Amino acid sequence: MQTAKQLGERAIIEIIWKHLSKAPNMRVPLGDDVSAIECEGGAIAVLKTDMLAGRTDIPPQMSLWQAARKAVVMNVSDFAAKGVKPLGLVVSLGIPPDLTRKDIEQLAEGLNAGAREYGAFVLGGDTGETDDLIISVALYGSAGKKKLMLRSGARPGDILATTGQFGLSASGLKILMEKITTPPRIKGKLVDAVLMPRARLIEGLALARTGVVTASIDSSDGLAWSLYEIGRASNVGFLIDKPPIAPAASRFAITHRLDPVELAFYGGEEYELVVAVRPEGWRKAHEAGKLKSGRLIRIGKATEKKGILLKQKDETVEIEARGYEHFKQGGKRRND
Repeated sequence: MQTAKQLGERAIIEIIWKHLSKAPNMRVPLGDDVSAIECEGGAIAVLKTDMLAGRTDIPPQMSLWQAARKAVVMNVSDFAAKGVKPLGLVVSLGIPPDLTRKDIEQLAEGLNAGAREYGAFVLGGDTGETDDLIISVALYGSAGKKKLMLRSGARPGDILATTGQFGLSASGLKILMEKITTPPRIKGKLVDAVLMPRARLIEGLALARTGVVTASIDSSDGLAWSLYEIGRASNVGFLIDKPPIAPAASRFAITHRLDPVELAFYGGEEYELVVAVRPEGWRKAHEAGKLKSGRLIRIGKATEKKGILLKQKDETVEIEARGYEHFKQGGKRRND
């Protein structure tokens, strides 16, 4: 009999799905970034839950305030990918008995800061005693039927784009966990990507309003894995000719003889949006993506041929379908 470690997170999820009854009024397929169900009157209730565990998800350098805020940001990022504004959240906290009063105050303040940053409120939750710190957030919002941006609408010829560049978080985590010496001029930006991530909610809401986005996903599981998820859901492949590698990540890779493609495509936890856009709607989407600090960056196009290909100079290579997966990482700290 296979164990959870042998199965891995994704196989475990598929097993659970097979034993669930499907609600007749679901408006988002199982496996997308959020869950949604149609309520009386036609409104769509949108739900999302995600959690942080101390041993696998929280670097030692991350404060409890930052960890609690990040637990909110993780969920908000998935709402951003669907174009949904969060309204409220409930939180379940697993609290080890040795946490101090000050620790608990930090958790509460971080949760509130994360919620208010994106216009939501903490509405309640639950607490219990656990061996490891657990911060589990469940987010709620509502949307109209035609506003949700799913993973499944991309078509060959659609423009592939992201709301930012990649590799910062993977580089920052290496600095924190491996104590790699890095010039101060780029260290701050790389480490900040890990400790203070930001969800692209304003951009996601603006993109949803354009009506030209055919598919959208949050990239927290890694750019490569996110591209494969859209590809599978939409039955397309992607050709990338302008990889969105952040200059700071590229400099970090060159300095330490690392592969910038590895950092950008397989690092993860960037919380950027990855979208497919109808070609005739590109100008509208590009303008919508410039509402805050980011911009919508064209990186390639959708293709009939399945798989993800990266074109660099005169060479075209395949991007592997891999990213972080709980249980199969052997309990190591997360780097997705």
